[in-house]
Amino acid sequence: MDKKILEEGNELLIDFDKRGGLVPAVVQDVADGRILMVAYVNKLALDTTFEKGMATFWSTSRNELWTKGETSGDYLKIVEILTDCDQDALVYRVEPQGGGACHTKDPQTGKTRATCFYRRADLETQALHQLK
Repeated sequence: MDKKILEEGNELLIDFDKRGGLVPAVVQDVADGRILMVAYVNKLALDTTFEKGMATFWSTSRNELWTKGETSGDYLKIVEILTDCDQDALVYRVEPQGGGACHTKDPQTGKTRATCFYRRADLETQALHQLK
């Protein structure tokens, strides 16, 4: 692929070959900019995302296609999709349609967590602390 076409062109040419058929997709809440989750996308997942208008991924643990929310009800409606300069990573900017994006639940409330990024690492001790 011509680098200039890839970096400056108007054609979506996601490089699925670079990482064995998968590209990372960072999922961001369009309303507040929070990072909700990171997952992987193959060609089928991207095509399905465009078709359904809902964030769809390739599960590396189950080896299958999954649209977030089909079992939990916590869909992620696509607002826009961004690609990086060399088209080997994506950002799904979404409107969450349910209680949260994470598959884990807050033990105090029992509710699905809004984001998978609910802990921070202490820069000195490297201990994890829950975000409020």
